[in-house]
Amino acid sequence: MELAALATAAVPGLEPVAVGPSPDDATDFDSALIRGADGRSWRVRSPRGTEASARLETELLVLRAFSPAVRAELPFQLPAVAGTVRMDGLTTCVYTHLAGSIRELGDLASGGQRLVRDIGGALSAIHALPHALVDRADLPAYSANEFRQRRLNELDQAATTGKIPPVLLRRWENALEDVSMWRFNPTVVHGDLHEDNLLVDDGRITAVTGWTDLRVGDPADDIAWLVASNEPEFVDAVIAAYHEAREEPVDPHLLRRAALAAEFALAQYLVKALALGDREAAADGEDMLSQLASDIEAQDAAEAADREAEAREAEARQATAREAAARQTAAREAAAREAAQQQDTPTAATPIVAPPHRAPAQAEDTPTAATPIVPARPIVPAPSRGPAQPDRKPSSSGPAPGAPTLGNHDVEPPTDAIPVVGGWHGGLGAE
Repeated sequence: MELAALATAAVPGLEPVAVGPSPDDATDFDSALIRGADGRSWRVRSPRGTEASARLETELLVLRAFSPAVRAELPFQLPAVAGTVRMDGLTTCVYTHLAGSIRELGDLASGGQRLVRDIGGALSAIHALPHALVDRADLPAYSANEFRQRRLNELDQAATTGKIPPVLLRRWENALEDVSMWRFNPTVVHGDLHEDNLLVDDGRITAVTGWTDLRVGDPADDIAWLVASNEPEFVDAVIAAYHEAREEPVDPHLLRRAALAAEFALAQYLVKALALGDREAAADGEDMLSQLASDIEAQDAAEAADREAEAREAEARQATAREAAARQTAAREAAAREAAQQQDTPTAATPIVAPPHRAPAQAEDTPTAATPIVPARPIVPAPSRGPAQPDRKPSSSGPAPGAPTLGNHDVEPPTDAIPVVGGWHGGLGAE
């Protein structure tokens, strides 16, 4: 009932009739939902320490900086502060109740495409807010390099506790030294976004609360809670909806920085618990960091085994390729040798038939072995140019007496064929 009493002091005329729980960051705040006698509902947040009180006062400034015009452009409602009360140096705030309820992360992941689009659209709308909003509230604004340096300083602070597993310190330091990861366009960042600050009604995002850490910085900080959810399909769907609504070039390292932010949040939780002297919370922080270190070591070992297996498979493929290439080379060389041998060895000769020769009439009855020779007509030589002869009628039986003749020679066909060197039979074997 202490929270109800604080609410009554903060909001004149409020008469609480019922008090219920309201999920919140238990390390920093006590929260409750209060129903008044008039039926209206209110949310009260009371800080547990001076740092949390300062955050509530920051949120008060932030919510006042949201002009009606800016609020009208957002796809969700913002809380409104109905009243505040300061006690023992700490400021308690009472907010008007907003429609909707807080859902578990698993319920959000199974809420359907419309809810996924709403979450992506809400992230996009926050990151599209004007930087002047942060300036008017006199809140921090970091460039990409300034934000990276801030993370390095926080890492040094966490390392001084002596309670961070070495594997995590090396992992985070390596990530922070990878300058390419930290080339991003700073945006307005909610700074404390998670499922407890989203109100859902009828499968739609109705409101976003918890504006205590607004700043200009790395948009990956608002996605860290998604990456830590172990719901990869849900994360991919929300990020796709976010980029679609954002209409800006995709940041290739957004999810890597979000994963780093999700891991590093455990170190920040431990440092805060130690600063507050909360031994139970500090012990929880150490346990979570130890479990994270074990998970990462197991993951690194599995990835190393996978890489080794892939290397073995690649070497086996290369060996197989080398053997195949050697076989092909041997086949080509064998084909070349065979072709050379065929060039040096005569093939079966093709007989060449001698052309027919003109022969005397006496050789009519002597055929050749190759081609029959047609009997030739006797050739009568032209009369020689000599002394004038008396006119003489040529004899029809042959040349005139004393005329030269060809003689009576038989024409013999060739008995041995002339060998023909066979041509080059075929080229190289198939490649």
